[in-house]
Amino acid sequence: MVAKTRTSNSTVKKLTFNEKIVGKSLSTDTLLKKLKALHTELAELDQELVDVNALSSVRTQLINTSLLLHKDRGVKAYTACCLADILRLYAPDAPYTHTELRDIFQFFFRQLSAGLKGADSPYYNEYFHLLESLSTVKSIVLVCDLPQADALMTEIFREFFGLVRRDIAKKIELFIADILVALIDECQSLPSDVLDTIMAQFMDKHARLDQPAYRLAVQVCNATSDKLQRHVCQYFTDIIVTSARDLDSDSDFDEIRTAHDLVKQLSCSCPSLLHSVIPQLEEELRVDQVQVRLIVTQALGEMFAEKGGADLVRKYPTTWNVWLMRKNDKAAAVRLKLVESAKGLLSNLPDLRETVEDMLQLKLLDPDEKVRAAVCKVYSQIDYETALHYVSEAQLRAIAGRGMDKKHAVRVEALNALGKLYSLAYPEIENGDLSAVRHFSWIPNEILHISNMTHEAKSAAEQVIVDYVFPLPASSAASTSKSVEVDEAAWTDRLLNTMQHLDDRAVNAILNMSWIKGSRPTVYDHFLQACIQNNGGVIDENEESVIQRLSAVIKHLSRQFPDPQKAADDLQTFARANENRLYKLLKTCMDPQSDLKSIVKASNEFLRRVEQSHESALPTMTILLRRSSLRIINQSSISTLIRRVQKSSPTSTQAQQVLTFISKHCPVLYKAHISELTKAIADEKNTVLVEVGMQALAAAVRADDSLAVFDTRTLERVMRFALGESPRVAKSAARLLVFLKGHEDSCVEIVESISDKLSEATPEHLVAHTTVLAQIAHFQPDAFEHKSDTIMAFLIKKLLMGRHQQDQDPEDMDVDADWEEDDDVAPIQQARILALKVCRNRCLAHASTETALEVATPVLKMFSTLLEHSGSYSADAPDSLQVKSRMRLQAAVSLLHLSTVEAFSNVINTNFLWLALTVQDPCYHVRIIFLTKLVSLLTVRKLAPRFNTIPFLTIHDPEASVRNRATAYISFVSKSLTPAARVDQLEIIFIRLLHLLAHHPDFATAHENMQEMAKYIEFYLDLIVSSENISFLYHLTMKAKTVRDAESHTYSENLYAMSELAQELIRTRAQGRSWTLQSYPGKVKLPSDILRALPNPEAASKILKTQYLSEETVAWLKEIKGHRPSGPTKEKKREPREAKEGKSPPVKRKASRPRANGAPKRAKTKKSARWNSDQSESEEVPSSDGSEEDGQTENATSPKRSMKTKMGVENRQSGRRNLVEKQGQKHR
Repeated sequence: MVAKTRTSNSTVKKLTFNEKIVGKSLSTDTLLKKLKALHTELAELDQELVDVNALSSVRTQLINTSLLLHKDRGVKAYTACCLADILRLYAPDAPYTHTELRDIFQFFFRQLSAGLKGADSPYYNEYFHLLESLSTVKSIVLVCDLPQADALMTEIFREFFGLVRRDIAKKIELFIADILVALIDECQSLPSDVLDTIMAQFMDKHARLDQPAYRLAVQVCNATSDKLQRHVCQYFTDIIVTSARDLDSDSDFDEIRTAHDLVKQLSCSCPSLLHSVIPQLEEELRVDQVQVRLIVTQALGEMFAEKGGADLVRKYPTTWNVWLMRKNDKAAAVRLKLVESAKGLLSNLPDLRETVEDMLQLKLLDPDEKVRAAVCKVYSQIDYETALHYVSEAQLRAIAGRGMDKKHAVRVEALNALGKLYSLAYPEIENGDLSAVRHFSWIPNEILHISNMTHEAKSAAEQVIVDYVFPLPASSAASTSKSVEVDEAAWTDRLLNTMQHLDDRAVNAILNMSWIKGSRPTVYDHFLQACIQNNGGVIDENEESVIQRLSAVIKHLSRQFPDPQKAADDLQTFARANENRLYKLLKTCMDPQSDLKSIVKASNEFLRRVEQSHESALPTMTILLRRSSLRIINQSSISTLIRRVQKSSPTSTQAQQVLTFISKHCPVLYKAHISELTKAIADEKNTVLVEVGMQALAAAVRADDSLAVFDTRTLERVMRFALGESPRVAKSAARLLVFLKGHEDSCVEIVESISDKLSEATPEHLVAHTTVLAQIAHFQPDAFEHKSDTIMAFLIKKLLMGRHQQDQDPEDMDVDADWEEDDDVAPIQQARILALKVCRNRCLAHASTETALEVATPVLKMFSTLLEHSGSYSADAPDSLQVKSRMRLQAAVSLLHLSTVEAFSNVINTNFLWLALTVQDPCYHVRIIFLTKLVSLLTVRKLAPRFNTIPFLTIHDPEASVRNRATAYISFVSKSLTPAARVDQLEIIFIRLLHLLAHHPDFATAHENMQEMAKYIEFYLDLIVSSENISFLYHLTMKAKTVRDAESHTYSENLYAMSELAQELIRTRAQGRSWTLQSYPGKVKLPSDILRALPNPEAASKILKTQYLSEETVAWLKEIKGHRPSGPTKEKKREPREAKEGKSPPVKRKASRPRANGAPKRAKTKKSARWNSDQSESEEVPSSDGSEEDGQTENATSPKRSMKTKMGVENRQSGRRNLVEKQGQKHR
């Protein structure tokens, strides 16, 4: 008790009130007046100066039941106040018995409970006085000495916690807290019901300090923590022990779970209560019951993750360490709970960041996918500041690595985490914050790389790109408002700023993901049209044809979705719904002329309507909408892109890249911007702007000649550009003129002018002139033919066949390099390479005329000669290795283009081996560019099926990028073709592949050579063979021994050896995979251009009985069990084989001088103009979506190490594969 003791004093005061307050004759009003007077006098008396004897009369009357049970609230209120004053004046001794005191206190709390309802309630001041007296005098502690103190204390606590929930004054809450604290401090043992009442205030998981009952409990607990610690510990022990007796079902753990939830709440608000509880939780981490470990791991994790977690770790380090060891718990659910708490650990435990990060990095490799996904999700939940200051870049890159996880859920969480962090960081990256740039700017680059890895990862990466990296602006506002204002410049700048931090491969990926590449109408346009024609199944005409068309389009589309079957069902559901509004919205999104604002509105309404009517189809329709609409680049981008180039802003290079891409693949976007482009080419001081503008105008006019409305000054400017020195500008100007209707005379004028200047032109002008001639020869052949004799004579005799002096001093040249960057190629050599394109384009222009073969024959012979002599017209030509590489590449690519014409293809087929072996060229750049062009033409089926054999020749390539591109193309086309087309394009060609290998320069029946040949076959089988087609392929290999080679007996024997080798490998494959190898029942027509029938049955019988493989090879094949991986193995050196009869194999290239360190010089990394690449001509480059659908894509001219060979015998002939192999060994 804290009441003051009474001291003697000469000025003792006595109570003057001497009236009776108990009696039947007293009216209520009279009684109230008397009690009020008594209360007033008692309140003024000082405890130390009062004569308590004078109080004996009133103290006895005040406990009379007529007052305590009076019906009037005022009487009871004043009575309570007077009793409180009596207890104050008598303190520390109470003038009542225990029973009377019990009745008094019960009376007090009944009055407080009934009366303290608000400041405007009757007698509020009297109740306030009563509560204040109990708080300050501490007379309440008398309760602890009463016989039934526990019950009374319980009642007090319940009443007060009920009372405090009302809207009461803050001071009253403090009085109540003082009273409860005093009771706890004074009691000998705390009643369990009281503790239950206190703990009940913490049971609500959403309790906050702005809730009065919770706040009161926190105040009381923190003020009495020393005394409550033991009781709280016992409280939890009782719950756990009681609940642990029967743990048979999940419901049995409810009490334990509730108790741990309470611990978490106490840890947040009253951590001092848990001094003895935390060690108890530590022991629980070691119990056998998984459910208990699960509960306590979660509880401790959330406690450590709170803002006060650092103090908890410091106070209980062993508990922290034991909890952290749950990362190795045998139960995945426990490890999962550990990881889920890590978000708070990263932000609230900065001193332990490395420990937490190490734990999370370890769990990124957890065997359970849910744990790995949870780690990734942790990083998607943190804020920007936490990610910047408390998460290392290495950890973020480790998260990016999970973007290639085998499990879809992990991939999605990893990519979402990266996307969200980049979205948070982008404003700082845009402002040039170096720390933000260093920490986060690489994220889009990584996501785009992942999108090119696998078909499964592509969809998730695309979603993250459009949601977080390049989100549509104001999407939330667009869904609710009719008029949406979007910042088109900021939206376009976001793309350009992001592209600044992308490598070439990622730039290609994002440009392809913009969906502006590809022929139009797209497959999505066909789908929409098929849905409209289907009319929900109500078809008036050609019902069967309409249904088949819709099914075919859906089947083709669904293959590109993560779940093809569900996608097909959802697309059918969409078609059956036949909602015209959805069709209109989708058409708006797909229309290239839709601006950003229209796309935003239509996209949001489309998705909202789909969600309302076909919720299950929403994921599929989201992907379809994303891939069919121009969400990243559209016609709203053009103005900003032109301005960025015009003003030479920091992102002008990226703007130029985007505009160039649009010009190549979707020039219809320029329709509304012709005037801007016309003004751009007038700014002749800005050469970059003129170059981009001319390219865009040329592309736009070619796409829609109705846009070609130019004034005289503009046309004169274009003519001047066409005759100028800049190759790029001249090319675009020429292309613009050839597609302008009614301007044939201008083309004739240009041809005549160039023809007169060719002999005296400088090398720089010669490059520009040949570029222009290549365009006119292709698209305006009549104009070209005016001077074709003069021009072709100069190009072939003077430029191509002539000897040209090197611009560079031989001593300054790198004689080991077999490739140089575009900017380093001498102008005269550029002109020579472009002259080859002039020859090619002239052939293509005459392809449908009667003189096609007459024009093409000398050109085809010239290209073949270049391949035979490794890029020169004769074996003794003095050209450098770099020039030869460029020349033979241009010859090979030109032959590919000419092969798209049937008349030329038949002629080229006689030299097909030379063309195919280009993919095994010693120079990496030749191989990768040739393969890229081949794949682009094969994807749109412009080449005959036999060209599909060429990608299988890449298995021995020392560079993974070449092998990966070939593998990606074959994998994609294998999935996308119909069964019938698959047979024609990929399966029947197996006999051609065997024939090609039989003619390969590396072929020999020696065991080592046959092992190398086996790798080609294994590569083919890895990508093509299945249980459905293995019998057919086996049948083809057997048929190879029933025919002869069209050229010579020697090649026939080679073919028979390849047939036997393939048969054994197919049988091994079937045995290893438990496939049944049945007889093929059908008939197969073998290609007559390379195979001939045997002369008689006797010859056929002899061939079938003869074994063409060596015994060593046969024994090796018998040792092979199951499927053998087809990856490249360590190569063994072998001598080049001698030339065999028939066509001579390729001559050996001159080996370059090996360097002292055994490694070649790496090519310089430059982002140079690809002036000589056929991929710069949009009219000749079909969309190559196939090559990038599933595999790794890479810039075709990305610098790689060139391959050199070291050969001992210069006069022997050797194949290109052997040459490439040995170079690969040298570098390895």
